[in-house]
Amino acid sequence: MKYVILIHSNPQPWGHPTSDHTSEYQALPAQQQKDLGDRWERVFGDADAKGEIVYGCALGDPASSRVFHFQGEPLPVDGPYAESKEHLAGFFLIDVESQERAEEIAAAFSCPGDTIELRPTMRPGCES
Repeated sequence: MKYVILIHSNPQPWGHPTSDHTSEYQALPAQQQKDLGDRWERVFGDADAKGEIVYGCALGDPASSRVFHFQGEPLPVDGPYAESKEHLAGFFLIDVESQERAEEIAAAFSCPGDTIELRPTMRPGCES
């Protein structure tokens, strides 16, 4: 079963990892930041060792993105989302045995100031 983990964020200034740049994460005590990092390293390392991490990629500065709306023809506008400060910061494609495992891995990406979205894939060859 393949899933995409989408990492939404609103960091100022822009940078990776996104959590290092959010005021919510920066406000945490150092030990809590370390605990979150340790959790991510443990879960991600385990998933990577099992071959569950298929691919991942951080995305560039959202100020450089363009969104195309089709209104008789493709019309480019500043992106990534109209009327929103949130943007897609990166993604990972995972291949796991169950929804529960996908949720376990996705939860390890969650940090203050970020929103993590887990979505099954639908493309032929990538479907669950």
